[in-house]
Amino acid sequence: MADETETDPAGRPNSRGSYAKGVARRQQILERAIEVFARRGSDRTSLRAIAEEVGVTHAALRHYFGSLEELLVEVYRESERQGDLHHPDDRDATPVEVMRESARVNREIAGLVQLYSMLVAAALEEGHPAARDFATRRFARVRAGLVDRVVRSQQAGRLRADVDPQAVAALVIAASDGLQTQWLLDATAPQDESPLLLERLLAPS
Repeated sequence: MADETETDPAGRPNSRGSYAKGVARRQQILERAIEVFARRGSDRTSLRAIAEEVGVTHAALRHYFGSLEELLVEVYRESERQGDLHHPDDRDATPVEVMRESARVNREIAGLVQLYSMLVAAALEEGHPAARDFATRRFARVRAGLVDRVVRSQQAGRLRADVDPQAVAALVIAASDGLQTQWLLDATAPQDESPLLLERLLAPS
């Protein structure tokens, strides 16, 4: 009996077996690329250089990701997904506690933090649709999650009730990303003291 046909990520007809192999191969490339970026960041990045370090041909990388920007976005998305799986979310943690834990984890993966910063910077420029879509959607998703967390923390009496959840969520993101950028440039930036100060400012009186 003939193989059942499906379409590949580009919409081309493909056999079920070939499609499954393609998905697995793409995942393998992402796994290896995450290791590469975690180690060396996004310096001197090109598809050819990444292909060489990952151990695939330049043509294979272009087949699965199309462009350098698409690859960088997918690498960060996958690394973030894996981080979520390895570090289950604590629903009772306050927004600042989440910020502090993220900072602790990120200090171990400086290259991926640099990659994230580069994607956000690219999103502000014309001609980078993949980066802009990634950054816009991520900010909206993280902000929405933090708003829910602020509300729960207020209801539990762990965070002052006279602050707007949307404003707090945006402030925590700004503080987190800003401290990360400072840390990338200067390792002595107060990564622990600043969140503690923000926590005290948001604590109920």
